[in-house]
Amino acid sequence: MPVFSIHVNNQKHSVDVDADTPILWVLRDNLNLVGTKYGCGIAQCGACTVHVDGNAMRSCTLPISSLGDKKITTIEGLSSDLTHPLQKAWKEYDVPQCGYCQAGQIMSAAALLKSNPSPSDEEIEANMYGNLCRCGTYNRIKKAIKSAAE
Repeated sequence: MPVFSIHVNNQKHSVDVDADTPILWVLRDNLNLVGTKYGCGIAQCGACTVHVDGNAMRSCTLPISSLGDKKITTIEGLSSDLTHPLQKAWKEYDVPQCGYCQAGQIMSAAALLKSNPSPSDEEIEANMYGNLCRCGTYNRIKKAIKSAAE
């Protein structure tokens, strides 16, 4: 197996995995970063969303061999002390119920706010479309994103 050098949450790591190993499993199994969740395995639900060079990407279908020297940020790297505006807003608006999708939701929202610091309701809905929440907290998610944008 080849050894890959990857940048995750501002740290460099070497991992010995097959070239087609999805980033999700490298994060969870090799680096013990378990905040990124497995949901569907086909990049449809958003639970596994991470940032790759600042862009929201589904890690369950992204092979490690496609990274090169790109930088990955996981939910653990967004803010180590939970002070990111979205994390604060998530608590303020009591967004999570089961919580399973929330890391992916927050990572998608963070990428949105980085590229568009003042999104409209329609832009939030379009960006968050495809991030599934079994508990149906979509209205609270939108309120939290709007609050964090302020």
